[in-house]
Amino acid sequence: MILVGNQRGGARDLARHLMKQENERVEVAQLRGFVADDLDGAFRETYAISRGTRCQQYLFSLSLNPPKGAKVRDEDFERAIAKVEAKLGLSGQPRALVYHEKRGDDGAVRRHAHAVWSRIDVEEMKAIPLPHSRRKLQDVARELYLEHGWTMPRGLAVSGERDPRNFTLEQWQQAKRAGVDVRAVKTAFQDAWAISDSKAAFTHALQERGYWLARGDKRGHVAVDHTGEVYAVAKWADVKTAVVRERLGEPDTLPSVADAKIEIARSMQAKMEAFHREVAEREECEKRDAEARRAALKAQQEAERKARAEAAQRRAQEEERARQSQLRTGIAGLWDRLRGERKRQVERNRQDEQAARQRDTTERQQLTAAQLAQRRTLVQERTVQRTFNEATTRELSEDASTFRRMETDAEAERNARREAFKERRRTEERPRRRGRQRDGPTLDR
Repeated sequence: MILVGNQRGGARDLARHLMKQENERVEVAQLRGFVADDLDGAFRETYAISRGTRCQQYLFSLSLNPPKGAKVRDEDFERAIAKVEAKLGLSGQPRALVYHEKRGDDGAVRRHAHAVWSRIDVEEMKAIPLPHSRRKLQDVARELYLEHGWTMPRGLAVSGERDPRNFTLEQWQQAKRAGVDVRAVKTAFQDAWAISDSKAAFTHALQERGYWLARGDKRGHVAVDHTGEVYAVAKWADVKTAVVRERLGEPDTLPSVADAKIEIARSMQAKMEAFHREVAEREECEKRDAEARRAALKAQQEAERKARAEAAQRRAQEEERARQSQLRTGIAGLWDRLRGERKRQVERNRQDEQAARQRDTTERQQLTAAQLAQRRTLVQERTVQRTFNEATTRELSEDASTFRRMETDAEAERNARREAFKERRRTEERPRRRGRQRDGPTLDR
């Protein structure tokens, strides 16, 4: 059934809405955990308690609408409400249950239910959080459709395992890493069955989930996935074999498991080839991008080296002029020579010049090391890209080989079955021929 729930305030408005007389019949079936004995009083009671908290939406209202034509008992509604209560974490909270009966446009009277909970935990005096309530209600609704065997709306069903022919390369690799999830397989079959009302619809729904309908060795309905694994439809959809035959008909018109495997293998080989082309295109694009980045880095580094050399030359000239300015000329210079000061200044200038050269050398080496690291990083990034693409290509080649072997083995199996069938026919015909020869007319000599 369809479950629609929301958090809300407005106690009086909600009580008035649930009790309005436009319905054929309104029944307040339960008031649990309230002091008041009427709906309006119960909701106003919840509002009064909520005033001790900062919660504005102190109620959670749920409507339960069965599929059209479904006969749902009160016990079924109550079990569904209990599932929702446990799923949302509202167990034990004060709850109201109201049934409505309303006549539709076709004249039929339909019965649906409303459940309303108080969100206020009176012991903690805080509101119970309800994260992801919409998704949780959808999960419960799916369970109810499967439990009662109702035809599930397509929007409610989940796809389970998707058709691998529609995977992107990343999705294909992720699916391989994840392996087979038994729950996902069962969900895929149950949802495909629930949303289908004919053989064509079920075949399409299965293929959307990555399975091909086929005829089993024991003349039953089976499905084959892209790995060649065979699944019995009745078992995985959790329905009886007779019900499967009633909806899908006799399996004689379906392809055999071998034929289905051949079809799968060929379509998956085509998909692997498409992935191969995608990887090759990605490798070419990354190669061009790496070459462009390398050329740009080369130009950038040449400009940096040129700028550093020019700056170092200007600084050396300025420092040389500063050192020369320390050597006095004229009478002062002569006096410096006589007392040995010029000699000492020349030695200091020589030491400063040597230190400046060492500094320039160190700076040049640091720039060279930094630029080498930049180029090395670029090369490493490109190496990682190329290695990853080569590994992906090898993996895809292995997958393609697996599907080719699957096709070859399936063809061999199909041919062996044909030969065995022909041999049985020949064996059955020999006694009949001998019998006709014995019983036929004889000619007098």
